[in-house]
Amino acid sequence: MVLSDIDIKRYITEGKIKITPPLPPEQFGSCSVDFKLGHEFSVFEHSKHALIDIHEKAAIQGLMRTITVPPGEAFILQPHEFALAITEEVLELDDDVLGRLEGRSSLGRIGIIVHGTAGLFDPGWIGKATLELSNLGRMPVALYPGMRICSFTFEQLSTRVAVSYRNKVGNKYAGQDRPLASKLASE
Repeated sequence: MVLSDIDIKRYITEGKIKITPPLPPEQFGSCSVDFKLGHEFSVFEHSKHALIDIHEKAAIQGLMRTITVPPGEAFILQPHEFALAITEEVLELDDDVLGRLEGRSSLGRIGIIVHGTAGLFDPGWIGKATLELSNLGRMPVALYPGMRICSFTFEQLSTRVAVSYRNKVGNKYAGQDRPLASKLASE
């Protein structure tokens, strides 16, 4: 069952959902909370590398460069480009709550997609959310750190999980504080 705004606030008060820094009232929807875009982005250096070979044991992160956008400036997402970004907020979920990252309609209507497939945040997740930004449109779009970029909905599981994400052996992304590339090659 998807949690309402009343339940989300109750779960935050009870510590079942932790969001740092605390959210102001305008970031709460009727059944979601908005997260803001962070300052750090990762982009593939396609002019240096011919392809991404998922069988190559070299880290995919090495094919990317990091861009830190200063306050007040924009990250320009070109048409048909892809970039990883990070949220400002850190999310921590209890062992019986899952989160779902969703795009914002206002951004979708100008061709900006915030996640391709990684929308599920397992019970026990902790860290900043990596965003998989794509510009499906024909015009560049300026994205500003600090803008509302995505929303999270939350669901109550029937029971606590046996092994939470943060305690799972081999978890790849728990505790992330920057946009991390795929660790598919390490599987």
